[in-house]
Amino acid sequence: MVRIDGLTLTPGQDGAALRAGAARALGVKEKDITDLIILRRSIDARREVKYVYSVAVALARGVRPRKKAPLYAPERYALPPAAASHEPPPVVVGAGPAGLFAALVLAKCGRPPILLERGQCAEVRQEKVARFWRTGALDTECNVQFGEGGAGAFSDGKLNTGTRDLRHRFILEEMVKNGAPETILYDAKPHVGTDYLHVMLQNLRRELLSLGTDIRYGHKLTGLQTEDGHLSALTVTGPDGPYTLPCRRCILALGHSARDTVEALYAAGVPMEAKPFAMGVRIEHRQEAMDRQQYKAMAGHPGLPASTYKLACHVGNRGVFSFCVCPGGQVVAAASETGRAVTNGMSEYARDRENINGGLLVSVTPDDFPSSHPLAGYALQRELEAAAYALGGGDYAAPAQRVEDFLLRRPSAGPGQVIPSYTRGVKWTDLHDCLPPWMTEALEAALPLLEGKLPGYADPDAVLTAVESRSSSPARMPRGEDYQSTLRGLFPCGEGAGYAGGILSAAADGMRCAEQLLTDERQL
Repeated sequence: MVRIDGLTLTPGQDGAALRAGAARALGVKEKDITDLIILRRSIDARREVKYVYSVAVALARGVRPRKKAPLYAPERYALPPAAASHEPPPVVVGAGPAGLFAALVLAKCGRPPILLERGQCAEVRQEKVARFWRTGALDTECNVQFGEGGAGAFSDGKLNTGTRDLRHRFILEEMVKNGAPETILYDAKPHVGTDYLHVMLQNLRRELLSLGTDIRYGHKLTGLQTEDGHLSALTVTGPDGPYTLPCRRCILALGHSARDTVEALYAAGVPMEAKPFAMGVRIEHRQEAMDRQQYKAMAGHPGLPASTYKLACHVGNRGVFSFCVCPGGQVVAAASETGRAVTNGMSEYARDRENINGGLLVSVTPDDFPSSHPLAGYALQRELEAAAYALGGGDYAAPAQRVEDFLLRRPSAGPGQVIPSYTRGVKWTDLHDCLPPWMTEALEAALPLLEGKLPGYADPDAVLTAVESRSSSPARMPRGEDYQSTLRGLFPCGEGAGYAGGILSAAADGMRCAEQLLTDERQL
């Protein structure tokens, strides 16, 4: 096969036009192309809006392209050698992306693990989250943060990454095999959508079970036991009470919100350190307005997806940036602890709701934390979440403010053209009453700068909803080159341990930890 880059189509053109373009690029007839694989698709909206493709093409036997094209030879991820061990099965804690793909690698390599998840399976979790959004009845063990799929199961399902890693293709292909849309294999900005994610999770669970994985929902890690500096057992609380689980090797994929478990592990001696992260608000615009800004006259074309954006600027020594942008989505209540208001964004695959929302975050460093304790960042998160809950009036409503009012430092009395979508409802107020001055001042300075980059971003009627506090973990669990903590046998992993920033990177980190665990077992 040969590779062709830079093929362009206008919105609405189909696969036949792509095949014709490939034939012209190679100087062959269309009938000479026996196979065409889309490698990458992106949108170029700088002048006229167009799709830009990279493709791989196979030609009929004996046909040679009259125009030069590089050969295409894809590299594939290779699973580690199959393992055999007389030790207890490895344990994976957490069924988010890191935990699920760590478990998948272990199971495929002959070491099916015990997979512990404090929350519930995707189907039960959906019911509990829907009930919380409808009634305010929060289940602190199964919610937007905890349960099969992790926090990403209620998101836009973006799969962006800035690194090249053969594991990424393996992850994407596994997701497609289990029900994710095929477009994630080639879109430059792939997304699954929360609806497809839940289908994919159920099928991935079936695959893990078929490979011998012991999946235990409602089982929460509460402590650990050691022997001569090595992990020897885990303390777990399940539906029937606490029990001791013998374990020599554990992949710790807790996610960024398992604060109580992190605190218990720190008390047990697991090394941890404070790290920078980011907090802020969700900002919401009308999707139609954003489409007009980016697609111009082509806005509304049925062949174009809902537009998105990625923005950043510096204000003094702080970064302010967009995060987890959800085109055609909604702002959701994402609390996991009582008496605290937390926001997040979510989209289904179609991205067809009225608004676009995204995190508008301010960088936070350990200097901003209330103390020098390694877990002080969690205390700062809780402080802001409690303040937002109180200002919202309780019952998990969120405080909200129009951008114009925020910049003028006056309370909002109601919405303008942008109707907030937050699932528990909002209370119109002044966000300066729940956010610290260093954050509000950074947001005030950043909004005009970001407006200069994307006109309409600081629209007076855009809605700010507080607080977006769970972008990443404010603590890291140090690990060595072998991915183990100084407590041997413990493999800190994914976002919760401070080593990933999204679904794809977390899943890849889980795979790396599984590879290292298997290597460690083979060295016995």
